[in-house]
Amino acid sequence: MNVFRILGDLSHLLAMILLLGKIWRSKCCTGISGKSQILFALVFTTRYLDLFTNFISIYNTIMKVVFLLCAYVTVYMIYGKFRKTFDIENDTFRLEFLLVPVIGLSFLENYSFTPLEILWTFSIYLESVAILPQLFMISKTGEAEAITTHYLFFLGLYRALYLANWIRRYQTENFYDQIAVVSGVVQTIFYCDFFYLYVTKGRCWEDSTSSGSVTCST
Repeated sequence: MNVFRILGDLSHLLAMILLLGKIWRSKCCTGISGKSQILFALVFTTRYLDLFTNFISIYNTIMKVVFLLCAYVTVYMIYGKFRKTFDIENDTFRLEFLLVPVIGLSFLENYSFTPLEILWTFSIYLESVAILPQLFMISKTGEAEAITTHYLFFLGLYRALYLANWIRRYQTENFYDQIAVVSGVVQTIFYCDFFYLYVTKGRCWEDSTSSGSVTCST
C-alpha cells in the first residue's frame, strides 16, 4: 500500500468527518443532499459485504467499519434527528436516472458473474456518480455553505489521490483495474468544475457571513 492510497483514504475520511461535524455542531443539514448520502451508504454497503469473510488487514477492516458507520450516521442525521432542517424541496435529483443504468452496467461489465462481484462492481460504478445529486443541488440553489465546499474538495482530492495510487501500482506492481480506474476518472471529471470554483472563489467560501452560505454561481 503506497502513500497515495493512504492519503486518499485519509482525505475521504476527513471529508466525511467534516460533514458529520457540520451537521452535529449546527444541528442543521441545510444545503446537504440526502440523496447523495443515501447513495454513498449504498456504495459502502455493497462494496464491503466481504467485511467478515475476507480479511485483508487490520487497517482495511477498520476503514471499512468507519466508512460504513459514518455513512449511516450521516443518513440518520439528515432523515432522522435533524429531518426538519433538511432542504427536501431542492434535493430533487431523480435517483432512478443513476441507479437503473448503473445496475444494468454492473451486469454487463464485470470481472465475474457472481453476486458479490456484481455488487462490488455496482458499488464502483455508483460511487462515480453518487455526488451528482449534491452538485445538482448546489447548481439549483446557487449557494453552498463553506463547510459543504470543503467536504466536496476533500472528496475530489480523495479521487485524485486514488488516480495517483493506481498509476503508482501500475508502475510498481503492473496492476491495472480497468473498472475502478475508468470509474475513478469519470468521478474526478465531475469534480473539475467544482475544483475551479473552489480555487478561484475559495476566499468567498470562508465562514465569515452571518448566514453561513454564499453564492456559487458565476
